[in-house]
Amino acid sequence: MLNLNQPVNPSGTANEEVYKILIYDKFCQNILSPLIHVKDLRKHGVTLYFLIDKDRKPVHDVPAVYFVQPNNPNIQRIVADASRSLYDSFHLNFSSSIPRPLLEDLASGTLNSDSIHRISKVHDQYLEFVTLEDNLFSLSQKSTYVQLNDPSAGDKEIEDIIERVVNGLFCVLATLAVVPIIRCPRGGPAEMVASALDQKLRDHLLSKNNLFSEGGAFVSSFQRPILCIFDRNFELSAGIQHDFRYRPLVHDILGLKLNRLSVPGEKGGMKSFELDSSDPFWMANGSLEFPEVAVEIETQLNKYKKDVDEVNKRTGGTAGAEFDGTDLIGNTKHLMNAVNSLPELTERKQVIDKHTNIATVLLGEIKERSLDAYVKKENDMMVRGGIDRNELMSVLKGKGTKIDKLRFAIMYIISSETINPSEAEAVEAALRESEVDTSAFQYVKKIKSLNVSLASANSASRSNIVDWAEKLYGQSISAVTAGMKNLLSGDRQLALTRTVEALMEGKPNPEIDSYLVFDPRAPKSSPGTSSSHLKGPFKEAIVFMIGGGNYVEYGSLQDLAQHQQPAKQVIYGTTEILTGMEFVEQLSLLGQKMGLGSSSAAASATH
Repeated sequence: MLNLNQPVNPSGTANEEVYKILIYDKFCQNILSPLIHVKDLRKHGVTLYFLIDKDRKPVHDVPAVYFVQPNNPNIQRIVADASRSLYDSFHLNFSSSIPRPLLEDLASGTLNSDSIHRISKVHDQYLEFVTLEDNLFSLSQKSTYVQLNDPSAGDKEIEDIIERVVNGLFCVLATLAVVPIIRCPRGGPAEMVASALDQKLRDHLLSKNNLFSEGGAFVSSFQRPILCIFDRNFELSAGIQHDFRYRPLVHDILGLKLNRLSVPGEKGGMKSFELDSSDPFWMANGSLEFPEVAVEIETQLNKYKKDVDEVNKRTGGTAGAEFDGTDLIGNTKHLMNAVNSLPELTERKQVIDKHTNIATVLLGEIKERSLDAYVKKENDMMVRGGIDRNELMSVLKGKGTKIDKLRFAIMYIISSETINPSEAEAVEAALRESEVDTSAFQYVKKIKSLNVSLASANSASRSNIVDWAEKLYGQSISAVTAGMKNLLSGDRQLALTRTVEALMEGKPNPEIDSYLVFDPRAPKSSPGTSSSHLKGPFKEAIVFMIGGGNYVEYGSLQDLAQHQQPAKQVIYGTTEILTGMEFVEQLSLLGQKMGLGSSSAAASATH
């Protein structure tokens, strides 16, 4: 795209001789920001870059590359830019397929202003997603969970959200150039997305020159990947629990956004860091528990010091020795080696300093909020299916922010097999005492209590999507409890990870036998029937979570992929990546929409 849609040269950069201007909107800026640094834009000949809605001065004789979402304001702006001849030529790249009416507006607008010759190319890029790591993407669609579970949402709104999710997923598949086999649990948003995506892929495959006619880079064999679609209610707890691994901690506590974060530096002021695939330490240790990371930082530091000493020793000749020519040649060689190893050493030192800084800030937060206790007790609750009342109250009256306590209380509700009303009352009172808005707590409690009474009524009508829209609760409830049972298994592997493992193996398994199968390449039969070639084992999986994902699940799935023999590839994607706090805020919003919770405390809980 930066090379005006020509193939790039072997080194992977665009033609530097052609200077160009890059213009994007807010959404596309987020797509670009984790992928390319500003300093790298220069290598591609991009000299200036602007947001589309800024006032820009004309730059003659220079081509402009636009990368924007296909929507009305952007089209109007492009027409205006072209009619004012701001740039020599316009290369338009839309983040997804541009709808016909907008294309016609663009054509008529530029014709009327006699500037159509300036538009040299229009491309649909199918890039409506943000790639954070090689195996991690987000559609950055905000508050999907609230919109899908909102009791007042009408069919039309639900359909629009489903369509947005499907379009995002379609872009991901088009970029990978694969048509996967789709699996999902019955009912709820997951089934709606799966069947709509199946239809969209079918319609697209009918056209001759489709995006999937060539095998993509992803296809290491003749086998297609499996796409597993879930809805956040499948396992609510993963979005709320505290975690003690490095990547989830950094995200949850320091608010990692688009691979960047800001933390207080040692000398005051804020420092901002990038954590992405260019940082070897982050890639290697993201999934370790925090104490192990601290040890690893120390190890790296000592190794660095040793290497520095080594360089100094080699270059500072031997004291008091007679000078003879042979030594000089040896020394020169050492000097050359030393000089060559300097950049690498400096870089290592920067990485070590960065992680020392991050770990120090994390440690402060962990101590102040005694997060390790939260992690441990939440784990115990999940394994045992409950917690001793005194322990429960001591956590709620102890250290931690309001949101920490609220998350802990919700985990208590999720993990308890049956809810003891007096205990729940006491928890609520303790939360109010700490001035916490309890609407999220009450929302989860309500779903869970409804669930007990609806379980029997729900099984009969589960297959019908229309029922799902009417009995919005029915679905989320059965799903929430399914998540609760899941947690009581073995050594606390996430239910999501266990299910994905089973789906990739493709052996008969009672947990997933009811899952639907869609194969967009197969002739259309009744949905959900499986034929022989859909059986695993699959080498590659794409796991998609509707309604907000997190680094806990991402880490868990990456561990699964790496521990398989031979190693497999699992890509994890979600509608948006949420911290525990952000997700609980969405639950609170739903609680308030249902008229639950204390509104007086709502204002203070957000701080």
